[in-house]
Amino acid sequence: MFFFYSLITDAYAMGAPPQNSGQAAGIEGFIMSLLPLILIFVVFYLLLIRPQQKKAKEHRQMLDNIKKGDKVITTGGVYGVIDAVGVETFTVKISENVKVKIGKNHIISLRSASDED
Repeated sequence: MFFFYSLITDAYAMGAPPQNSGQAAGIEGFIMSLLPLILIFVVFYLLLIRPQQKKAKEHRQMLDNIKKGDKVITTGGVYGVIDAVGVETFTVKISENVKVKIGKNHIISLRSASDED
């Protein structure tokens, strides 16, 4: 049995190590392994996060510029005219003698003056 063990030699899965296998190669390998993750984050930022932030900023500016008499649409699809502006609410006139108090964040958009009543 000892005879068979003496016939077995060392087997190497790889060739000899590279000549310049210092600390720099380890750092380069680490950076190269992070590169795809960084690229994915950049793509998500440019395609998803940035446009949503821009849209939210425009919506905030629209809410800050609403004044009495503006025609609006609410998140529930109710069309109305701003009757009063509060700190966190609007009073919206939706019909003759019908006024509703609505939170500022529930106004989706302004309607144009030519839009039907």
